Amino acid sequence: MVASNLPEVTTLAEAGATGRRGLRSGAAHYTPSEEAVIEAIHDAELVRRFNAGEEHVFNEIMERYRARIFGIANNLLHNAADAEEITQDTFIRAHRALGDFRGESSLATWLHRIAVNLARNRYWYFFRRQRQNSIALETRSGGEAGGAATFSDCIAATSHTPLQEVVTEEFTALVARCMERLDGPHREILTMRNTLNQPYDEIATTLGISIGTVKSRISRAREVLRQFLGECAPEFAAAREPSDYFEFSRPAPGCEAMAYA
Repeated sequence: MVASNLPEVTTLAEAGATGRRGLRSGAAHYTPSEEAVIEAIHDAELVRRFNAGEEHVFNEIMERYRARIFGIANNLLHNAADAEEITQDTFIRAHRALGDFRGESSLATWLHRIAVNLARNRYWYFFRRQRQNSIALETRSGGEAGGAATFSDCIAATSHTPLQEVVTEEFTALVARCMERLDGPHREILTMRNTLNQPYDEIATTLGISIGTVKSRISRAREVLRQFLGECAPEFAAAREPSDYFEFSRPAPGCEAMAYA
């Protein structure tokens, strides 16, 4: 039999009468609502059945108080993942200690106290390690919970995705085929500028032409190359700028800044 600090009443009417007697006596007395009395009586019965060997009733205790315990922990920690862990730990500890529960307080108060203690311990553990100065990766960068990316989405990728790698290889092969179709001077000057990254003045010196001629020849070579790309891949025919051929991705040091589209 589980002891309880509730008045020994058998009906709700008697509970109300007990409260009225306290008021008539002039002593400060808390009168629980009918709902609170029903909840406390039901909890006491669940505890009695659990201690009598019906361990499955603990599932009902968890269902009754999971949302409440999670809310308590989340209000203290402001972190859903930590609050979920505290909720689980609360019920683990409650399951282990329920056999020693003597009813000095209601089951709800008892579970509340366990959750608060665990949450406070977690808070001070992270506070001493200055976790409050860091940001969780799952924290959303915008104001609305459903419409913004998390901070983990903003971290630079260390490599291209498999899809980006395949698309890049296909586009590189396409450009190589179209470059082969260019005449010698156009292919040479594009190779010097785009592949070897030579500056205009160096190209001009090597070819023995003016910088203005270099720029005009490069412009013409790119236009012809763009036409060849449109013939081989119609999806590129409408491209107006070089950037139209690319899909930008988050760069990381040592990685390409964009993937060919």
